[in-house]
Amino acid sequence: DVLSADITSGAPAELRQRVVRIYQPTRNTMQSGGAKGKLWRLDWDILPGGGRWENPLMGWASSADYVQGSRLSFRSKEDAIHFAEKQGWDYYVQPPSPARIPPKNYSDNFVYKPHKLRIHRTK
Repeated sequence: DVLSADITSGAPAELRQRVVRIYQPTRNTMQSGGAKGKLWRLDWDILPGGGRWENPLMGWASSADYVQGSRLSFRSKEDAIHFAEKQGWDYYVQPPSPARIPPKNYSDNFVYKPHKLRIHRTK
């Protein structure tokens, strides 16, 4: 049983009605290792009609939503769920996508495959 901390936290009332998403982010395409792949992340959904506008000076997208760029990281899914329940937030858990690692062999470049042209002409 979780004792809710939303009343004593001092957070604004509109933050209590927000829905949070708990997910495990995928690896960056520039990463070869899985160092940060085990963390779970909690972020807030975008407000419907959240006061988004284009900044006239730079042309960037601006927003009146003050938690849009915030995210929290946790070591496990259960920790993130416990934190969301303790704050009194509605949440949903997005299941992690399966890791797809294609097999790569240098010798596959020279293997005969029928009906596939393997000769590349540059001139």
